[in-house]
Amino acid sequence: MAKKIAVFASGNGSNFQVIAEQFPVEFVFSDKREAYVLERAKNLDVKSYAFELKEFDSKAAYEQAILDLLTAHQIDLICLAGYMKIVGPDLLAAYEGRIINIHPAYLPEFPGANGIKDAWEAGVDQSGVTIHWVDSGIDTGQIIKQVRVPRLADDTIESFEARIHEQEYKLYPDVLESLGAERKK
Repeated sequence: MAKKIAVFASGNGSNFQVIAEQFPVEFVFSDKREAYVLERAKNLDVKSYAFELKEFDSKAAYEQAILDLLTAHQIDLICLAGYMKIVGPDLLAAYEGRIINIHPAYLPEFPGANGIKDAWEAGVDQSGVTIHWVDSGIDTGQIIKQVRVPRLADDTIESFEARIHEQEYKLYPDVLESLGAERKK
């Protein structure tokens, strides 16, 4: 039986698009009502939902609304793809071992929201991409797969970032397949 996948994204949604073009995605969720990922979902005919933490009385109520969506759609695996909220304890407990995240750095190097910028400013000669299980820490979960991306002598931060994204678009589908997700026919 095919795994039912939900993708969570907060912004542009380029990783969502790569996933949705290759795998059936049950829905995309965004914590930002104006996120471009919602337009991508519409263009790919994928259901989408969006609501923001500030619309709820508490983070627990916000996460309960997400859990209600996940339960209604019988989701097996959550793929974070530029989802910029910390996964709280209720969601983490309900989906422990079933949430993965992609991070634009070679963890444990440069965790947090600005992996590419932090690596660039540190002047490293390479960074990378990591896909890991989500735990209660910030980018601290068990690593599933990583790839290194060299920083070239003539790189700008934009070209470095573009090459990191290229590797993300290859790595996420490979990892999903390794976790038992079935590609579209």
